Amino acid sequence: MPTDLPPPPAENADLATMQKAVAKTIHDHWKLYLAEGVLLVVLGMVAILIPPLATLAVTILFGWLFLISGVIGLVTTFWMRNAPGFWWALISAALAILAGGWMLAQPVAGALSLTLVLIAFFVIEGVASIFFSLDHRREFSGQWGWMLASGVVDLALAVMLLMGLPSTAVWALGLLVGINMVFGGVALIAMALHARKEAM
Repeated sequence: MPTDLPPPPAENADLATMQKAVAKTIHDHWKLYLAEGVLLVVLGMVAILIPPLATLAVTILFGWLFLISGVIGLVTTFWMRNAPGFWWALISAALAILAGGWMLAQPVAGALSLTLVLIAFFVIEGVASIFFSLDHRREFSGQWGWMLASGVVDLALAVMLLMGLPSTAVWALGLLVGINMVFGGVALIAMALHARKEAM
């Protein structure tokens, strides 16, 4: 019995209507997407050129996120103090407040902690990519080598960051955030220009 039957005509019509609505929204607001893309590229370039400043900004942002989420968690925990798991929720909220306060008070040490988390991520991602590529090298034929290379690069980045500690903590986060912002901004600019062309 076939399992990949096409959706009924009504669903196709709904999907087409939704796609048209999204395309019209992008066409109508392409200037906003273009402005956002340019802003992201500019901020990303600043972060790449002055990574310590961007690292400090990222650390402070994470500090505020932890602090605010901890305070909200503390308030809701006491508000629902008769709910099960009260003490675990209380400990979690208190740890978030402590972590956020510490990162705001000691942003350099906070940047070091975030860099260690980034190193762990690169190690896990690299190992997973390598094993994934080796497990699927027959199915991917010539393409599995790219996945293998990606895993090796991830591990190389992790080693580079680890060997350079603590100095890498000053620039690593800011540089990576900057690169991410530039790529995101370029993607938005491309989308906006395409929407502008379609609208003309």
